[in-house]
Amino acid sequence: MGAVGNGKVDVSVLTPVLNEEEHIRETVAAMQAQRFSGDVEFLFMDGGSDDATKVILGELARADARIRVLDNPARGIPQGLNVGLRNARGTYVARMDAHTHYPPTYLARGVERLQPGDVEWVAGAPIPAGEGRWSRRVSIELRSPLGVGGSPKWVTEGERELDTGVFGGVWRRATLEQLQGWDEAWAVNEDSELAARYRDAGGRIVGLPELAAHYIPRDSLEGLARQYARYGFYRAKTARRHPGSMRRSLWLPPALVTTAVAAVAAPRPLRTAARAGLVVYACALVAASLRAEGGARDRASLPAVFATMHAAWGAGFLAGAARFGPPLAAFRNLFSR
Repeated sequence: MGAVGNGKVDVSVLTPVLNEEEHIRETVAAMQAQRFSGDVEFLFMDGGSDDATKVILGELARADARIRVLDNPARGIPQGLNVGLRNARGTYVARMDAHTHYPPTYLARGVERLQPGDVEWVAGAPIPAGEGRWSRRVSIELRSPLGVGGSPKWVTEGERELDTGVFGGVWRRATLEQLQGWDEAWAVNEDSELAARYRDAGGRIVGLPELAAHYIPRDSLEGLARQYARYGFYRAKTARRHPGSMRRSLWLPPALVTTAVAAVAAPRPLRTAARAGLVVYACALVAASLRAEGGARDRASLPAVFATMHAAWGAGFLAGAARFGPPLAAFRNLFSR
């Protein structure tokens, strides 16, 4: 995947967009405020917006030669990222999403950490910053150990090694091109699949607290359920292709859904045991909610948030296993570590 265009810059920032007219000016202004001493280009890959997104980006591009607007006819996020990668001129590539607020030293610190050559991917923690009622409650839930499932990507203290749970990041363009960019068969979970290939090739991925970025979670239980069902669905596909990418904690949501089904449909001895397991799970949700931050009304709603995320992810994973084939090698790894 060779770069297109003349000249070179230090960093190419890739941002897929689709119908972002409400926030795109704010997004671009935040990117332009990055404190980076080298040359930067901002590539926006538009997936066929039917609002004013592309018009606004065109205006901004005429005012700032660093901005380039590209078409993403396939519309998907990995396809858009690959369009950007093919057109990137930077020695380094960074992904910055339109609905996320990045620290002003995101690019500078990411490039600085890549330069010694001992790591291949630098990322930061996603910090949920809810604004609406349910968005705020999801943010509280995602600051709980029961909500994040033990993934190191959520840790915000000190440099840490990351597995395939990665949120965006900064890379060397040459390495991304060697790995042929993002796999376009992954509509969701594309960064986790790419991270698995990085790790399979021996590359190190690290998270830095200075790269932590704020994002706004879904503001309804229905939207949250759809989001996490898609996450689980494509995580099953990732696990099948990359068995080593499945942490033990990721097996808990599909186990929860299986237990819920068994509590209704299994023979009596198993049904009784499954119901007891659900009682234990419910007690764990209540205990985690009582320990969480926030007001009494928010904490009272947290069991619903926990259950929505866990059940949706687990059901999505099981559906993905049925669609793409069961990740048997990943399951065997559960007992061999």
